[in-house]
Amino acid sequence: MPKNSKAVKRELDDDVTESVKDLLSNEDACDDSFKKSSLIVNSQEGEGKECDVEEGGSDSEEEERPAWNSKLQYILAQVGFSVGLGNVWRFPYLCQKNGGGAYLVPYLILLVLIGIPLFFLELAVGQRIRRGSIGVWNYISPRLGGIGFASCIVCFFVALYYNVIISWSLFYFSQSFQQPLPWHECPLVKNKTSTYVVPECEKSSATTYYWYRDALDISDSISEGGGLNWKMTLCLLAAWSMVCLAMIKGIQSSGKVMYFSSLFPYVVLICFLARALLLKGSVDGIRHMFTPKLEIMLEAKVWREAATQVFFALGLGFGGVIAFSSYNKRDNNCHFDAVLVSFINFFTSVLATLVVFAVLGFKANIMNDKCVALNTNKIVALLGNGIEATLIPHHINLTQVSQVTADDYHQMIDIIKGVKENEFQRLGLESCSIEDELNKAVQGTGLAFIAFTEAMTHFPASPFWSVMFFLMLVNLGLGSMFGTIEGILTPLIDAFKVRKEFLTVGCCVLAFSIGLLFVQRSGNYFVTMFDDYSATLPLLIVVVLENIAIAWVYGIDKFFEDLKDMLGFAPYRFYYYMWKFITPILLLVLLCSSFIQLIMTPPSYNAWIQEEAVEKTLRFPPWGIGVCISLVVMAIMPVPVVFCLRYFNIVEEGSGGLAAVSYKKGRIIKESSRPEEDDDASLIHGKSPSEAPSPMPGNSIYRKQSGGGGTEGDTAPNGRYGIGYLMASTPDMPESDL
Repeated sequence: MPKNSKAVKRELDDDVTESVKDLLSNEDACDDSFKKSSLIVNSQEGEGKECDVEEGGSDSEEEERPAWNSKLQYILAQVGFSVGLGNVWRFPYLCQKNGGGAYLVPYLILLVLIGIPLFFLELAVGQRIRRGSIGVWNYISPRLGGIGFASCIVCFFVALYYNVIISWSLFYFSQSFQQPLPWHECPLVKNKTSTYVVPECEKSSATTYYWYRDALDISDSISEGGGLNWKMTLCLLAAWSMVCLAMIKGIQSSGKVMYFSSLFPYVVLICFLARALLLKGSVDGIRHMFTPKLEIMLEAKVWREAATQVFFALGLGFGGVIAFSSYNKRDNNCHFDAVLVSFINFFTSVLATLVVFAVLGFKANIMNDKCVALNTNKIVALLGNGIEATLIPHHINLTQVSQVTADDYHQMIDIIKGVKENEFQRLGLESCSIEDELNKAVQGTGLAFIAFTEAMTHFPASPFWSVMFFLMLVNLGLGSMFGTIEGILTPLIDAFKVRKEFLTVGCCVLAFSIGLLFVQRSGNYFVTMFDDYSATLPLLIVVVLENIAIAWVYGIDKFFEDLKDMLGFAPYRFYYYMWKFITPILLLVLLCSSFIQLIMTPPSYNAWIQEEAVEKTLRFPPWGIGVCISLVVMAIMPVPVVFCLRYFNIVEEGSGGLAAVSYKKGRIIKESSRPEEDDDASLIHGKSPSEAPSPMPGNSIYRKQSGGGGTEGDTAPNGRYGIGYLMASTPDMPESDL
C-alpha cells in the first residue's frame, strides 16, 4: 500500500496504528491528494459517514455548509444581485447624458478592463476559500481582515436605504389597482363658492404632486423632520418582512425565491418594449438614445461615470458576490459564470434603456402635442392683436385647433419669428420641440416615480401596466437586497458561528428600526445622503484593497495555481496582467477622481419647496455634513483598525481564525482552539495530548485519498494551511521527533 493512503486510526487507549511521521514525510509529495481528501467516520454499527474537506474551513463546517440546489439557481441569484434598480433608472440616464449610443463604447471597454476581472476575482476567492468576506480576507492576510468588516458595514448602510426604495415601489404598486390611476389628474379643492385645482399641483404636474405630496408628504428641508409618514412606515415594514422571510433559511429559501424575482423583470421589460413600440413617438425616443455624440467621448467625466456604473452594476465590494459563490462546489467554472453574468447585466441595461426611451419618446410626443395645442390657441387669441392674419399659411385652418399638426405649428412660428423678430419674446410662444422634451434628463426616483408614471397614464389599460411596472421594481430591488443581506449574514455566521435564523431576524429588526429615519417627512433627503456618501468612496477603497491583497499580498502566481487546481485549466494570461497592473491602476485613478469630486462638490441635496412647487439645491447643514463624513469614516474604519491590531500584535494573527492543526515542512504548528467547536469527526485542534478529547468508543477515523499527488505544499500567506490534516494524539512521541 502506498504511504499516502495509510490510515490513521485512534483507539481509546490512544494507540496509533500508523506512524504520523510517515504521514508527514509525504506532505510535500502528496499535498494535492490531501487537499482533495475526505473524512470517513466509522461508527460501532460499521456504517460510514463521508464528508468533503476543502481549503478554508474545518471538516465539521464543510459537512454543514449549505449548497445551491442547481447551477441555474446560483446564476439567477448572481444575476438578481447584480441586476437592480440602477439598470432601469441610472444606466438610461447616463446613456442620455453622455452621448447616447456613444456611451456604450467606454462602458464596454471598462466592463472588460475592470468589471469582468474583478467579478471573476471575487467569484474565485469565495469559491476557493468557501467563506464570507470576513473569512476570505482573514485567510488571505489577517492584517487585511478589516476589508471584510468594511464590506459588511457598507452592505448594512446600503440595505438601510435600498429597502426604502422597495417600500416606495410597494406603495405605488398598492395604489395602481384603480381606474383612473390616482396620479392621473390634479386633485380639486371645493369650498363654498368655487372649485379649484390645488395650487402646488397646478404649478408642477399631477405625477410630481402625487410623488412629493401624497406619497412622501415631503418637508421643505432636511432639518424639518415632520414626524413619521405612516403609509410609508407600513410599506417599509412589509418590505423588511419579505426580505426576512426570504432569507431566514439561507440559500435554501432565498434561492427558490430567485426563480421568480430574477426572471419576472425580464418578462415585464419585454412586454413593455413590445407595447411601447406600438405607441406613437416611441421610435423618436429610441433614435434619440442611439444618436451618438462622439465628441463627448473625449471628456474624462464620461469615462469616470462609465467606470463607476460598471463598478456598481456588478455589485463589486459588497461581499454578496463572495457570499453566493462560497456555496459552490470547488470545481465550478467560475470564469464562465463571471463572463455570463457580466454580459447578462450589460444586455439587461441596454434592454431597460430601450424600454425607457421608447416610453419617454411616447411621452415627449404627448407633451409636444399639448404644447402645440396650447400655443396654437395663443396664436388664435393674438390674431389682429399682435399677429396679422396674413402671416398664417393658407393651408392651416385655425378654426379647428385640434387638427393643427406639429409641422404646421413650426411653420407658423418660423414665419412669425422672421417677421416680428424684435417682438417675438413678448408674444410668449414656445418652440414645442420633441428633442427638447427628450433632453430633459431625469434619473433615479424622478424617472421611475414621475416621468414613467406620467407616461403610463396615457397607456390604454394604464392600471395593468402600472401594476406590472412597480411589481418589476419590487422584484429588481428584492434580488439586489438578497445579495446585500447575504453579504452581511454569511461573513458573520462564518466568523461567529451564530444561528442564521436568529441573526437574520435580528439584522432585519435593527435595520427596520434605523430605517424609520427614512420614512419621516424629510426621509427622502436622508436617502440621498446615504446614496451619495455611504457607498461610493468606501466601496472603491474596499475593491482596490481586494485587488492588491490577491495580486501582491497573496501572490498572483499562487492565485493562478489555485485557479488552475479549481477550474482544471489555466485562466487566460490576460487576467494575470489585469489583476497585477492594469485594473489596480484604473481603480486608483477612479478612486482619486471620485475623492477630488467629493471635495470639489459641496455636500448638497435637492429639496422640494412646497410654496413654489419647484426643486431647489440646498446645502446640508453643519450637522448634516458631519453625518456625511461619519458615514465614509465608519465604513472604512475597520481596515486601519484591524491592520493596527494585527501589526502591533494587540490581537494575534492566529486568533479568531479557524482552529486547526497546521503543518509546514514536517512541523506541527499549534494554534488555540475555540472551546465551543465540536471535535467529532474533525481535527485535534492544537491541544496537548492530555487535553485532546477521546473519540466515542468503537469509532475509528481515517482519511480516504481522492486525488493525485502534487509537487508543492499550498500554504496560506500567514504560513498556515487552510486545512489541517487529521492527526492522532501521540503521547509516546515527542513533538521534536515529528
